Amino acid sequence: MHNSHNDAFAKVPAITLGFWLIKILVTTLGETGGDSVSMSLGLGYLASSGLFVAVFALLLWQHIASTGFRPFLYWATLIASTTLGTTLSDFATRSLGLGYAGGSLLLAVLVVMALVTWQRCLGRINVASVKGPAAEGFYWLSITFSQTLGTALGDWTADGAGIGYEGGIAIFGGALLLVVALRFASRFSPPLLFWLAFVLTRPLGAVVGDFLDKPVDDGGLALSRFAATGSLLIAVLLLITFLPQRPAKTPH
Repeated sequence: MHNSHNDAFAKVPAITLGFWLIKILVTTLGETGGDSVSMSLGLGYLASSGLFVAVFALLLWQHIASTGFRPFLYWATLIASTTLGTTLSDFATRSLGLGYAGGSLLLAVLVVMALVTWQRCLGRINVASVKGPAAEGFYWLSITFSQTLGTALGDWTADGAGIGYEGGIAIFGGALLLVVALRFASRFSPPLLFWLAFVLTRPLGAVVGDFLDKPVDDGGLALSRFAATGSLLIAVLLLITFLPQRPAKTPH
């Protein structure tokens, strides 16, 4: 039966303060979770990426097959994407030898290409229009590229540039505040600002995650990766449960 109620809403959450809070925690979780599997468990970047590709593909298939917005399924898919982004970035920048700068440049180009292709094929990149397999495919492709880019950017800033984790947090946190100011004080395209903010939350999460679990001598807090991942997961689950979760309204 045709469901007119579902037709009025996208299959992704409305962009609220709660959305951004969960998103930052999820990206931090992706960093500590990816490192837990690839480093602490010793699975390595390539094998870990293969594992997370399988998990992400399964969740993505379920998300596309669903008939409406499912908060826990959406955020589980995003967690799989950001964790995959962590191991993919580390594989590209470290195992393949692209380096942080080379990996960041390549991934930035891929993010732009995904968004431009999405715009040209479907006419809009507004997340509120994410309905149907084509739009969802572009949405999750753009997200996965942005997650991978964010890891490379975070590592490049904190490690490669020698700014440190606290410096990286200040830089990316400040950049996010600037995007918020532009959103309310300018005529910049809201979809463009959304994707810019979406990309920036990932390196912020990456440097926060590294700050939590890296050795004290390296500027971190030396927390257990598993403990940090578990604590972040509990926080995310609590927020999803108790913060209002509503789908974005589809534009007419």
